[in-house]
Parts: sequence; structure tokens; C-alpha cells
Amino acid sequence: MNVQQISEQIIGGLLLNREQARELAREAVTEELLQAADTVRLHFHGQRFDLCSIINARSGRCSEDCRYCAQSARYQTEITEYDCIPLTEALAQARALDACKVKRLSLVTAGHSLSREQLEEQGQIYQELAQVTGLLFCASMGFLTPGKAQRLREFGVVRYHCNLESCREFFPRICTTHSWEDKVRTLEVARAAGLELCSGGIIGMGETVEHRLELALELRELDVLSIPINILTPIPGTPLADLQPLTPDEVFRCLALFRLINPLAVIRLAGGRDQLGTDQYSCFVSGANGAIVGDYLTTSGSSLSQDIAVLSALEFDLRRD
Repeated sequence: MNVQQISEQIIGGLLLNREQARELAREAVTEELLQAADTVRLHFHGQRFDLCSIINARSGRCSEDCRYCAQSARYQTEITEYDCIPLTEALAQARALDACKVKRLSLVTAGHSLSREQLEEQGQIYQELAQVTGLLFCASMGFLTPGKAQRLREFGVVRYHCNLESCREFFPRICTTHSWEDKVRTLEVARAAGLELCSGGIIGMGETVEHRLELALELRELDVLSIPINILTPIPGTPLADLQPLTPDEVFRCLALFRLINPLAVIRLAGGRDQLGTDQYSCFVSGANGAIVGDYLTTSGSSLSQDIAVLSALEFDLRRD
């Protein structure tokens, strides 16, 4: 397979089809695959890099049975639980991110969905943050109704995040209390309300490479232009606690394939990247052009100052205008 020709095809406006993606996954030499993905990234995005962060705004006590998640009430995990983050803490985190020129901030809440009262409480936080920062606001608050989506817009939210987590075929093996289709419906509700979409998944949950390709293709069909890729962090007490971590090469190849399948999207490295150590920064010459920085929901991330220093050394443009 001529990987360079594939990248030229994509740059010329032709989408990678399923069979080509499978062939690349099976046969492409890793170095050539990563180089092709980075060439496509540079063509469509240049050196612009998208920094975002999240605040764990409601932690634990989740009714769902997602097998990877420490916040499920069904598993015995050692996490701090609370219904709503104190405003002073949210303000402190947001100010620190704003000072470092992070572009976007999402409040993330555990649970199937928020009640009207809970949504209003989160809305007050958004309104306070808007007074003191220049951040763009995202939300990740479970399943939406049209009314709730519209209310988020009124709070100043511009983008909604709902990970598919895995492809339609594999999803029932990681969650049974809601469906892949439920997630797609929430994305459709968010889009209908005028919100941008952010949706990706987790790799390393026991899925095959074929399942990862299917997820990438499904996200393309949904026209998602912000795709976070999480690397499973096996958490004691969860059903996936004993899974072996992915190798750096597996991660790099996955990101490269997501880039080639979704050339216009921001491919955003998210939770679990600290497991790769300094190798994580090779992801940004393998097709990725975004990252969630700071700490994640129940795990710690790389330091923001280290991220900015390395990304600057790689000559990425971190401006948020």
C-alpha cells in the first residue's frame, strides 16, 4: 500500500473508505502511517492547536453501569462524591486555566442526566465564570432534552460533549443501562439547539482495531468536528481494572487512523495520556491537534505548564483567537 498516495487522496478531498482504513490498519508501516497523518493534519489545520479543560462539577453516585467508570455507584471505588462543585473552587480552576490561555472549559457532571434544579445550579456557575474569564464554555451533562439544551445555550454554552465511548457493535459490552443510540440522540438534540458537538471514545477497553475504525467512521457520519480520544486508565474496583494498558505504538496508530478518517476534525488527546509518559507528545506529530489539559474527572493529568512548554517547542500555535 502506498500510504503517501492515500494522504494525497485525502488532501485532494476524497474520504478514506472502510476498506482503505482496514488495509492501512493491517499493513501500513507505523512510521509511514504517522507521517501521512501528520501531513493531513498540517494541510487542514496548520500548526493551530486546540487546548481545552474540564471541571468535575458533579462527582460520583452515577446510576449507570459503564464498566470503565469510577463514578458508577455500582462499583466500589475511592472517589470523592459531591452534588455540585463549590463556586469558589470552580472559579479558582477557571481563572488558572484562563491565565494560561486555555481556549475552552467544560463543566462535567456524573449521572444519567441533570434535573432542572441541578441544571440551574450549574448554570449559575457558567454565568459567574463568564464574568471573570475569556473561556469558551462546553458542557457534558448526560442525556439532554430540547429544553435543557436550549437552557445551556442561554447560560452561554456553545458546545456539547457526549462521548459515544465505542462503536455501536462493541458498546453493549461496556454499558447496559443506556445504549449507543441514546448517545446519538443526545448529540442530535444538542445540534438541533445550535450547539457544536464534541464526541469521541475510549481505547483499550478490550475492543479490536476494527472496532476503533468503526467508531472513527461513525463519528464522521455524524459530522463531529471535535473528537477526544481517551486511553483507558484501569481503575481498581471497576470491571475493567485488570486490562493491560495499550502500548504507545497502538495509541499512535489509532490516532493516525482517526486523523485520516476525520481530516477536518480536531483529534483531541484526552484522559489517560499520562500513562505514556513523555511518549505522549509523539501523539502530536501523529495526527492529533488538540488536548484536554489539567486533571481529568477522577485521574490526574500532565501538568499544564509542561504541556504548554512541549507544545510550544513543537512550534504549535496555542493562540485562542
